[in-house]
Amino acid sequence: MVDTTETVEILPKEASLKVKKSKGDFVIGIPKELDEQEKRVLLTPEAVKLLTNNGLKVVVETEAGKRSKFTDKEYSDAGAKVVYSAKEAFESEVVLKVEPPTVEEINQMLPGSCLISALQLGKQSAEYIHALNSKKITAVSFENLEDKVGGMPVVRAMSEIAGSTVMLIASEFLSSVNDGKGLILGGITGVPPTQVVIIGAGTVAEYAARTALGLGANIKIFDNHIYKLRRIKQLLGQQVFTSTIDNITLAQALKEADVVIGALRAEKGRNKIVVTNEMVAAMMPGSIIIDVSIDQGGCIETAEMTTHASPTYLKHDIIHYCVPNIASRVSRTASVALSNIFTPLLLQMSDLKGAEEMIFNYKWFMKGVYTYRGSLTNAHLARKFLMTHKELQLLLAARY
Repeated sequence: MVDTTETVEILPKEASLKVKKSKGDFVIGIPKELDEQEKRVLLTPEAVKLLTNNGLKVVVETEAGKRSKFTDKEYSDAGAKVVYSAKEAFESEVVLKVEPPTVEEINQMLPGSCLISALQLGKQSAEYIHALNSKKITAVSFENLEDKVGGMPVVRAMSEIAGSTVMLIASEFLSSVNDGKGLILGGITGVPPTQVVIIGAGTVAEYAARTALGLGANIKIFDNHIYKLRRIKQLLGQQVFTSTIDNITLAQALKEADVVIGALRAEKGRNKIVVTNEMVAAMMPGSIIIDVSIDQGGCIETAEMTTHASPTYLKHDIIHYCVPNIASRVSRTASVALSNIFTPLLLQMSDLKGAEEMIFNYKWFMKGVYTYRGSLTNAHLARKFLMTHKELQLLLAARY
């Protein structure tokens, strides 16, 4: 009897050990980005090493990290399997991309797999959603992911980078070398400082304001949320000009501005246009507009999406810079920041044996899901493409 009892006690231990070993079946694929403008990668070799040391398998397409100065050898040494076709990377349980995949790339994915990438609402079509649903892919938009305290980690990290970088971009195009106004961004003794208008009071605005103030520029910040204006003043630690967005005050500020930063984040679908064509036409010739929110539709009427290869255009003699992925200019920094966010997330996902349990257990992860088991679960996308959608919580409740 004692021996029989011991045997029964041992069996559950053996079974749980077997389940633990199946963790190695959790395969993460990192295909190379097709868009020449996108230079970021979601996992660094250091992150891959941590994941493989924890029993996960990582498949990396050759040269996936090249534009961020990560070599195939570094990934291979970290324990990744380097493959020479995108198809092998896409045939993974979880596919990690920065740019959303094309329909052709979606067709290479495994039915029922998980995609984690940007959604980039302004670029999408109904065909893209249908392609995901036809393969019953769980698609997660990383710009909509939340953390445990309700923050948006990817948006925050990329906004910090964009805000810090945007003033360096403005400085480039104000210079005479780039046929700008010939101004130094900031000011020197005896010369009036550069005038900077920032529309929005979020993370991009905070870091843009820090950089501008550090260089000696005068800044004016506009936002319709008083609590955001109060918060940014506290974060900056000094008295700066703040105002709600009204046509008279904003129009006057724009007339005097050398640099205008559009940094309003969309709250419900597309951004609201707050700077009209007439306001832009009244600005000083040679001034520069940088619409950081262009990937969500922009907040400036004259803004049109551009690329790193051809980043600017003139309208009303005003330089417009409207590149959607500004963080890609500093791709290595951005890749490390993204990797720091996704590595612990992937470890959690592997412990729970997949994306479905992540959705079921963590509401902050659920926020990023927009397709699930053949259904569109995002109301904004449904309205945009005139499609029907299902509430994700109801789908999860009915799964058993």
